[in-house]
Amino acid sequence: MNLKILLPAEIYLSEEVTKVVAEAENGLFCLLPQHIDFTAALVPGVFSYSTAGGEDTYLAIDIGTLVKKGSEILVSTRNAFQGTELGQLKEVVIAQFLEIDEREKKARTAVARLELDLLRRFMEIRHV
Repeated sequence: MNLKILLPAEIYLSEEVTKVVAEAENGLFCLLPQHIDFTAALVPGVFSYSTAGGEDTYLAIDIGTLVKKGSEILVSTRNAFQGTELGQLKEVVIAQFLEIDEREKKARTAVARLELDLLRRFMEIRHV
């Protein structure tokens, strides 16, 4: 199978693999060469794959989408980091991805407050 991991600005990885293990919203799953075509929404976590040489590789990935069609597996995600130790990758997931999500929540809250303030001012103008 050909695995491609796509980031917003680049192709992070393109490699021949024999197995992929990832985590979706409903739990972990494994893809092997004869697996049916498949689509999943990925959650932040550890993503692993095995190469044709039998080497296991681990990545920390952010939220994303996985699509398997035939022998192609495409993963689109915002961030990915490769590491040798699972403990290190877990720390990356917690520190980086969850912090980014928290910043996005704060930004959405600020935008909502601005929208409410704008609506309030329109209502004040309308009543004058």
